[in-house]
Amino acid sequence: MNLCQQNANSKEAKMHNSCQLEKEFINKWVQGLQICNSSSKKMNLLERKKKIKLSADIAIASAKNLTTSWSKAIISEATKDEQNMTLVKNVCGPESKFMYAHQKVTSHKRTTSKKILKKCYGVHRKMKKMEPCRGSNLATCIAKRLVKKRTQVLKRLVPGGELMDEYSVIKEALDYILSLKVQVDVMKNLVNVTTSLS
Repeated sequence: MNLCQQNANSKEAKMHNSCQLEKEFINKWVQGLQICNSSSKKMNLLERKKKIKLSADIAIASAKNLTTSWSKAIISEATKDEQNMTLVKNVCGPESKFMYAHQKVTSHKRTTSKKILKKCYGVHRKMKKMEPCRGSNLATCIAKRLVKKRTQVLKRLVPGGELMDEYSVIKEALDYILSLKVQVDVMKNLVNVTTSLS
């Protein structure tokens, strides 16, 4: 098999996975929207917007079968609020992997530990930053700082990214971006259909 055929097969497999993810997302999102809509509480526009976003986030995380750290982080964050438990249980399924309560505790402990460490070593880091780069290492030093800053930004953007190393956060970010693209494509198609029907 030559390189062109391998690329074609790879693209076909990715397209199939994307279509499969899209179908799974649509099914789970519709389920989530039905649950949100069945609520007896009257919602204003802002509350409705939040519920639509929450159900879309839970649906895309569940469509990934909670195989990624970002999907687990989304579900974990959603289950912190007791009001969202019904939505999560129905969209993910009662036998789903999201039931790991210890993940929330571990995540909280790590975050707390990191905060303590940052306070303890904050002064040491500031002193280290103030040291100028020397000689031929200037370009390397600047490049390392840029990579570190951009990785920190990426960690804040990816759900659960704060607890990941650099390699994992890049891998998770790529997967998260592809999933968000599927989510946006479905929403765009929905808007196009509703406007054409109006």
